[in-house]
Amino acid sequence: MDVRPTMWGITFTSFSVDMNKVQEKYAEAVEALMEEARSMLMAKGSTTADRLILIDTLERLGVAYHFDQEIEDQLQHIFKFHSEKLEDDYDLFVTALQFRLLRQHRYFVSSSVFDKFKSEDNEFKETLKNDAKGLLSLYEAAHLRIHGETILEEALAFTTHHLKRMLQQLEATLQDQVKRALQHPLHRGVSRIETRHFISFYEREDSKNELLLKLAKLDFNYLQNLYKKELHELTRWWNEFDLKSKLPYARDRLVEAYFWGVAIHFKPQDSYARVAIAKTIQMTATINDTYDSYATLEDAHLFTEIFERWDVNEIYRLPDYMKIVYKFLLSIYDDYEIEASWQGKSYAVCYAKETAYDKVLKWAMGQVQIPTFEEYYANMMITSCIYVILSSTIPGVKFASKETIDWLMDEPKIVAVAAKIGRYLNDLGSYERESKGGNLPIAIRCYMKQYGVLKEEAQDKFVELVEDAWKELNTEWIAETSILARDIVAEQLLNYARVSELTYENRQDGYSNPEKYMAHQLVALFVDPILI
Repeated sequence: MDVRPTMWGITFTSFSVDMNKVQEKYAEAVEALMEEARSMLMAKGSTTADRLILIDTLERLGVAYHFDQEIEDQLQHIFKFHSEKLEDDYDLFVTALQFRLLRQHRYFVSSSVFDKFKSEDNEFKETLKNDAKGLLSLYEAAHLRIHGETILEEALAFTTHHLKRMLQQLEATLQDQVKRALQHPLHRGVSRIETRHFISFYEREDSKNELLLKLAKLDFNYLQNLYKKELHELTRWWNEFDLKSKLPYARDRLVEAYFWGVAIHFKPQDSYARVAIAKTIQMTATINDTYDSYATLEDAHLFTEIFERWDVNEIYRLPDYMKIVYKFLLSIYDDYEIEASWQGKSYAVCYAKETAYDKVLKWAMGQVQIPTFEEYYANMMITSCIYVILSSTIPGVKFASKETIDWLMDEPKIVAVAAKIGRYLNDLGSYERESKGGNLPIAIRCYMKQYGVLKEEAQDKFVELVEDAWKELNTEWIAETSILARDIVAEQLLNYARVSELTYENRQDGYSNPEKYMAHQLVALFVDPILI
């Protein structure tokens, strides 16, 4: 199987010693502008529509995390006190915006709020067909739908058709926003990527607020420099192992793995979680490539047996290339054990090791035998490797506890549906690459063989399964708990589904072939600062 080298070369091997001074200046400027933005958010006399638009703008500009509590208080008030009489006065744009924001913040709002936009023949009113902003707002809201919401299924078809129809007649800025939404709906987007797009849209709007725009640009650059520093440190760590020369069959995708860390945890204080996810995904990919592209069945069984014991003294039994993999894995979990102990979370170590064995090695070994599609589906929790990613972050997640781990081990539904989305999208995106060779069976081929269908029909079925899983995930997302740690995990899972959508967009493998499918977005996120 052909393995392309990393596209990043020496991009992150150096880091400016003056960066700390630059960051201090950014932080000071951000802090000053934050106070002004907070005053805008808390201003009295604003209409509900104005408050919704401001909250949406802050979220899309990527700075809402500075005002989490203020925004939550505002939305809670709106949810508690909005009345049907007032809602009757809202146009399509505001009605859909309120619906989307409340559902995104885990408040259940009935989709019946859209009934008033239907005519007596139960079709959406003719007057809506040329309301581009209203249609775009409804389109975005429809992606928060759950099973049984027929009106939102109809809304998605209606808005998609008419937005495509009028696309070329729209003014340039709105046209670009519509193009982006049709390509990648906001609810399924990676926060930092969507922020970068929206900043470029917003600065071209006549109605833009210059203060908020400047805050967004400064904050984006501040975070980008933080990410550059973490990538520099990760690159140095990765180069010390030198796996790219020792294991040439394995994909060198450290930056892409780190992107998953940023997608799941973008905030400044989440550095540990980002780095841990990057290391874990690179580790998982190395194991997958070893089993799929290089190892004999005998070597694979031996490696699995020895890894289960977690004993470096057994390493002499392995062939040389597997000794390299084994040392790499043990090193990652040695570091994990040190960090978990330092954070007072030593209880997480056994869980992390168990998931590494059960969810990675058992998966790889189990894949040697071609499963039926039902067997594949039943083992979704293992084949997605979602637990390995979740366990890697526990030392760095403030409110994660032993109770959080026990809850995760019970396999709650929200974990299962996020795993489905990631697994199905990975299967769609990696099909072409995996079809060129390898030892592991391919899920889409399993489906084709079992049901006697062609590739295109099997792929369409997987797309359908993704859509169904998103409805399930939306249902579980709205089912808010009163336990903070579980809410944090739920956000991780939603972001896991989102980064899966972007990485495997249009049935392509952006992880294995980033230069072809994701380069421009990753460069904008990690390399090119925004001009201020």
